[in-house]
Amino acid sequence: MTISLISKHIATALVITAILSCSRNTPVASTPAPPVKAAPAPKNALTGKLNEDILYYVNDYRRSRGLAPLQMLDAASVQAYNHSKSMATGSTSFGHNGFEQRVANLMKTEGRITASAENVAYGELSAKEVVKGWLNSPGHKKNIEGNYALTGIGTYKNRDGVIYFTQIFLRK
Repeated sequence: MTISLISKHIATALVITAILSCSRNTPVASTPAPPVKAAPAPKNALTGKLNEDILYYVNDYRRSRGLAPLQMLDAASVQAYNHSKSMATGSTSFGHNGFEQRVANLMKTEGRITASAENVAYGELSAKEVVKGWLNSPGHKKNIEGNYALTGIGTYKNRDGVIYFTQIFLRK
């Protein structure tokens, strides 16, 4: 087996073992705990090619199922980026820790949110590979196919080159 083929198998294994989803159909409590101060995402984190490609593949899939495309919401991308960075730097464990707080933070700036969900993943993956991994997981696929109109996507690469991915789904 060549090294690139081995790397591909390792990346595929990471997609299978390092993907989590979370969803919520009701808004979080109206009196959430105070938000953790997180630095705003750099401008390029909101417009990065990887994030744009993830949105492209998610929306391409949604269109193929007769679903409306998701619209990017910068405030949600900031929350997603900050979560990806926290996971990548070890400030929080891989998963959905703080998901309700991210939604509460968004409610402060965006108003009422009636449903929300989140997909996370990590690995040395392309946009196409991470979306394919999510679509091969029932929980993630449900979020991608969900009755959502808005999304935020944030990615962060750690010093070892491993990318952490967060996609937040919202309905107002």
